[in-house]
Amino acid sequence: MRGDIMTADWLHSFPRTDDGRNARQTALGPTSTVGDLLVHPAFTGFAKRILPWDDRPYDASLPLSNVGTMLPYHSHVDAGVVISGLNRMIADVSSGRTIFYDIYSEAEKRAQPAKEHTGLFFFRGPPGAPFALIAPGGGFAYVGSVHEGFPYALDINNRGYNAFVLKYRTGQGGRVATEDLATAVSFVVRNAATLEVGTEAYSLWGSSAGARMAAFIGSHGVAAFNGDNLPKPSAVVMAYTAHADTSSNEPPTFAVVGEQDGIAPPSSMESRIAVLHRSGTPVEFHRYPNVGHGFGTGRGTSADGWIINAVRFWERRMNSNASK
Repeated sequence: MRGDIMTADWLHSFPRTDDGRNARQTALGPTSTVGDLLVHPAFTGFAKRILPWDDRPYDASLPLSNVGTMLPYHSHVDAGVVISGLNRMIADVSSGRTIFYDIYSEAEKRAQPAKEHTGLFFFRGPPGAPFALIAPGGGFAYVGSVHEGFPYALDINNRGYNAFVLKYRTGQGGRVATEDLATAVSFVVRNAATLEVGTEAYSLWGSSAGARMAAFIGSHGVAAFNGDNLPKPSAVVMAYTAHADTSSNEPPTFAVVGEQDGIAPPSSMESRIAVLHRSGTPVEFHRYPNVGHGFGTGRGTSADGWIINAVRFWERRMNSNASK
């Protein structure tokens, strides 16, 4: 049955062994290459799903200091931020933690081979803490997890929460990608006891294309995209998207955009925010000067620190729900 975490062929678990311990603990650095990532023992079985593209070969000699060249729709790609997220995953594997889960069964992947490219990366927090599920962007052409997935998860996790990063199908548009997000939410909720995550106040995070996905589920629910019949998220966090679709029952929304964004102009986000305000939806909106599209965590820009502000917004929604 889809979503059963105990089904062996759905679970990628790579516990530490004495022979592989030192190799698994080897940290990456700015001079490490894409090839070093692809063959790193900590990432055995899912390394390609860390990287953005499904349909093209990689230059194995490309240093991680130049990782931004693989992300054409993104800006302000900080190699140090990228590498910190990767090294956190390496450290978790070295400690015997599972960091990657398939969300589809082998039968489902055989029936639809593109599902081979999907999965969930897990940044484990305190047992029972709520979870955030992050959908990176990439114009539905690639998935920019290294820039706006793992770094987000690390910041959220450092605030005491569980965080998941979704690798979804690309090249098939927003509906298919959002179905993967709905499957991921359903997977986490079904397996919450084994994963040791709280489900009552989960949040969905997305950037650019990923923000459209998070907003679609926030507006219409998980079941509308072939997921389980679950409550809507307690908060949706949206970064730089021109998404305009809304419903009559929107979840609390935190939104950010750069003033120099030529792909998702601030005016388009402001129009959506105005609709949410008029409907009485709790909203917090920020536009940052001298920043363009795809700024990720915003390290070193006027947007630096927005992830923490978004977590605080989510926390206020949790507290508001708990008091009802």
